[in-house]
Amino acid sequence: MNLEWLLIVELALLGLATGFLAGLLGIGGGMIMVPFITLILGHRGVAPDLAVKMAIATSMATIVFTSVSSVRAHHKRGAVRWDLVRGLAPGIVAGSLLGSLGVFAVLKGSWLAVFFGLFVGFSATQMFRDRKPKPTRQMPGAAGQFGAGSGIGFLSGLVGAGGGFISVPFMTWCNVPIHNAVATSAALGFPIAVANVVGYVASGLGLAGLPAGSLGYIWLPALAVIASCSVFTAPLGAKAAHGLPVAKLKRVFATVLYVLAAYMLYKGLAA
Repeated sequence: MNLEWLLIVELALLGLATGFLAGLLGIGGGMIMVPFITLILGHRGVAPDLAVKMAIATSMATIVFTSVSSVRAHHKRGAVRWDLVRGLAPGIVAGSLLGSLGVFAVLKGSWLAVFFGLFVGFSATQMFRDRKPKPTRQMPGAAGQFGAGSGIGFLSGLVGAGGGFISVPFMTWCNVPIHNAVATSAALGFPIAVANVVGYVASGLGLAGLPAGSLGYIWLPALAVIASCSVFTAPLGAKAAHGLPVAKLKRVFATVLYVLAAYMLYKGLAA
């Protein structure tokens, strides 16, 4: 098997795995994709600083496709809270554009790698704790949802994730049932991804040192393979989410996240 075919197989397996996780846990798969795409780009001679940025941007671009496939499966089960999608989406778009057009382009890739590692480690810890909210707490009003959406979109743009690691804990903290939170997070992944992709393309156009097949910070070959595979397994993950003990699965997944967080911290600090 030559190098190009091996690359395709690696990206296809990555797409199948992240698609399933997107449907199962309401995440866009960025927590898994970013470390692996960073590694793949590094092996292909891309500078470490640029490799991290391209991995984050490419990961986010795949979520455009994964979220559509995942949310269709959740919607069929009536699990998506579309009222919350409408309330959070405007802030998400504003925060995403601020992050991907401004802060992302200015920050060094090494700093983004460190931030990614810390953020993933924090997310994993929150999964393990699985704290229960006060029974009287509810979702905030329109202004509060805009503010929360802005924070979700901004942080998602910096780490290349679909926002599930922020939106799912936030919604469950406001007493939204876990299955509704996961399904609604999958729906929110689409505006997060679209807004951030626009920013990544605009801020990366004409950048020196980009590998062949790049559109701004997005590496199109990886996007094509991962997205085409992830759309097949996202509905399977969504189906499994309604029949499996998601809370226990999250704790297992959190262990994997600690390893990936440690890798990205190492990459950032070493640079």
